[in-house]
Amino acid sequence: MNRIQLEQCIQEYGKDIYTFCSQITRNRQEAEDLYQDTFLKAVELGECLDFDRNPKSYLVSVALRIWKNRRRKFAWRQRIAGTQTLIEEAIQEEMPQKSNSAEDAILQKEFKEQVRKAVEHLDEKYRIPVYLFYTLQLSIEEIGTVMRIPQGTVKSRLHKARALLKKDLEVMINET
Repeated sequence: MNRIQLEQCIQEYGKDIYTFCSQITRNRQEAEDLYQDTFLKAVELGECLDFDRNPKSYLVSVALRIWKNRRRKFAWRQRIAGTQTLIEEAIQEEMPQKSNSAEDAILQKEFKEQVRKAVEHLDEKYRIPVYLFYTLQLSIEEIGTVMRIPQGTVKSRLHKARALLKKDLEVMINET
């Protein structure tokens, strides 16, 4: 991968990759590190990146692998010698959307926040396919390739995630 191809990738897919990194890490600093490491790895594996196919799903796959490896290393280190981690809330700025009234805008923002929290509470095996499908808008086939699981498993995890989210959101809505 040369400099021009790298700049093109960052320009076209950088925002989506950063959003994915933020969602899976839930920490701004870790997301930035993961984002940088993803593109560094893409440069290292430059000949593997095929621009005729889907480079976005390849980059998401690289980010996911790096993140899983880091978590595995962290878990191993925690077993050997526990460390205290700094927990930082991921701050996501939302662009104001057009609405008829201020009340509608507040309700819509509140609902989005409830959905985001419900998705964050999902188990990892359900949360990641939801992010890939709804945020990055990858197809089921691409998600299967990225996660290295069969398409049927992706479909069943999305179905289960939707059911869990529906149940959680119904409880949240009924409580308010």
